[in-house]
Amino acid sequence: MSRAFVFPGQGAQAIGMGRALAEAWPAAAAVFEEVDAALGEKLSALIWEGDIETLTLTANAQPALMATSMAALRALEAEGFAVTDAAFVAGHSLGEYSALCAAGSLSITDTAKLLRVRGEAMQSAVPVGVGAMAALLGLDFETATAVAAEAAQGEVCQAANDNDPAQVVVSGAKAAVERAVEIAKAKGAKRALMLPVSAPFHCALMQPAAERMAEALAGVAIQAPVVPVVANVVAHAVTDPEEIRRLLVAQVTGSVRWRESVQWMVGQGVTEFWEIGAGKALSGMIKRIAKETTQAAVGTPEDIAKLKG
Repeated sequence: MSRAFVFPGQGAQAIGMGRALAEAWPAAAAVFEEVDAALGEKLSALIWEGDIETLTLTANAQPALMATSMAALRALEAEGFAVTDAAFVAGHSLGEYSALCAAGSLSITDTAKLLRVRGEAMQSAVPVGVGAMAALLGLDFETATAVAAEAAQGEVCQAANDNDPAQVVVSGAKAAVERAVEIAKAKGAKRALMLPVSAPFHCALMQPAAERMAEALAGVAIQAPVVPVVANVVAHAVTDPEEIRRLLVAQVTGSVRWRESVQWMVGQGVTEFWEIGAGKALSGMIKRIAKETTQAAVGTPEDIAKLKG
């Protein structure tokens, strides 16, 4: 049986996430302490006792979700599971940074700092209200891509997240994304709805953020991962540090090819996916992509007790 560890992206954040892990395992607590030190602030206090609006700000949510994922991984390790038990690691958007950290390519300190920069850069790349994202449900990727192209009308509108066989997220200029919602409905989408996001992620409008990430990543040491990392923008495994660096920059404006990434891992023999960190969103997507696989969420002490069986 071959296993992959997958790491959630934005939207999974919740007040209190990771706290029970930190209380149960010193190694998990140490992750939050290291992230606090890296950022020079008590992000852990916001995660555990703050308000959800502040936690959901991109610059906070990104390092917070990574910290929770790494705390869950450290708890797993303390119970005898190792990242090297996995054939591959992968993450959804910011989760790719968690995957790289888990595989030893990036230190926790560097990952926290990079995600703070990434969050701020993505937030400031486009003035609030200028861009938007929408989920198109019940259309395949080819149809959704055609919808985005038709809606663009000279503005940016592109398929940003290929999440599963019936969920594609489009991103771009607000008016174009609103047109895409109407076109998708006319083309038979089950639902098409605007998403409550603060910026149009994973589209060409994010180019200023990509440039800032290129600068930030240039100054960071990236090691070869101990487990191959399946990269969002190419949907297959990469191990070369310079390719990893290049793909992290491309990821800011490129599509998150999650459906293809999961299919690729299944094609390599993966039968079991462990979602490491907050929430169960990826498990739901994976179930829809590869019905023959099993999924397990690993975000609480109870989850880890269940895995130990």
